[in-house]
Amino acid sequence: MSGNRPIKFRILEILLDGKEHWNYEIVPQIQEEYGMKSDFYRDSINFDILELASGGMLKDVEQKIDEEGIYKKGFLLHRYVITDFGRVRGSDACLRYV
Repeated sequence: MSGNRPIKFRILEILLDGKEHWNYEIVPQIQEEYGMKSDFYRDSINFDILELASGGMLKDVEQKIDEEGIYKKGFLLHRYVITDFGRVRGSDACLRYV
């Protein structure tokens, strides 16, 4: 599904459903689709999500400490929803790669 689509575009595409998604749900999906199995890639994809949030395309709606090691024990987990700005940018980006 991902093809040559930039990872940030794919992240926006996932969030275009308008639902709230935890970073620990998005990251493994991207890792699987792009064949990026290592912890380095896990953290790089998470950084991409943070950049989308800092750019106003995603809104951080909840945080919690990963006490169980779902993503990375002791790490701060974030739940995001796409913003109106992100929806416009995500729709434009998805259309370019169809």
